[in-house]
Amino acid sequence: MSVVDGWLDEPLDGTGTATAREVADRHGAEVWCGDRGGGTAYLRLLIPLAPGAEHPTDRAAQIHVASRPEFYDFDLFTARAQPADLSDRRLDELTFTVFDTETTGLDPAGGDRVISIGAVRVVNGRVLRQETFERLVQPGRPVPAASTAIHGITAEMLAGHPTIDEVLPTFARFCEETVLVGHNVSFDLQFLKLAEQPAGVELTQPALDTLLLHAALHPEQQDHTLEAMASRFGVSVVGRHTALGDALVTAEVFIALLTLLRQQGIETLGAALAASRTTFQARVDESLYRT
Repeated sequence: MSVVDGWLDEPLDGTGTATAREVADRHGAEVWCGDRGGGTAYLRLLIPLAPGAEHPTDRAAQIHVASRPEFYDFDLFTARAQPADLSDRRLDELTFTVFDTETTGLDPAGGDRVISIGAVRVVNGRVLRQETFERLVQPGRPVPAASTAIHGITAEMLAGHPTIDEVLPTFARFCEETVLVGHNVSFDLQFLKLAEQPAGVELTQPALDTLLLHAALHPEQQDHTLEAMASRFGVSVVGRHTALGDALVTAEVFIALLTLLRQQGIETLGAALAASRTTFQARVDESLYRT
């Protein structure tokens, strides 16, 4: 990333004193790089579409895609009990891995599987864009066209990529000794949980859900989708419905939530989990009466 930073801070030919970073910032672009493993790396430049513009080959850009339905997992808190010393740690002292997955569908018990994992580190209230994780995953089953329309990933794109049995241990090493964070995180954890035994790993870290934290802080709000939260906090949504893109948006939202938690006197991991647990139970109870 230091090499990329050097490139971004160099003046561009024919633009006077403007640097690549200034031009990228002016257009709301995102630039980052990461390690794909196996001695290969990538550089990614995401530039938002102009208002009203549509890319003719981007099916996901031509349709409105709703967020996933809320996913309830009663083991989210009970199965992730942590020692008191970690629960007592201040949130601003902890390191977080904010992650997201893309999948073949919404039913892990019915055979749907992970096809992409993206993650980024958050330390000291900052998103470390140079510390990211991004992998495509061969699911061993077809990718429905309806799912491809959302995330843009086809079966052909996954050919030759490793299975979740190979990717999950690498992800576990990336996020060890950190607190996991995700939006509607029970959904993603359910998919990863099914892969733990075959992969020979177990993710035992505590997990925070930005959906539940936002609901605890704003119980009067009805919309706790990632898009709604990003809009309220002024977070630019770039790369929506890609695993790494959603992880980056969630990380920025999480940083805003950390400020609000501190203002409400919720300063430790244990306090944040307790607030999440209360909200979780309330939303589960409410869901029993939904039609």
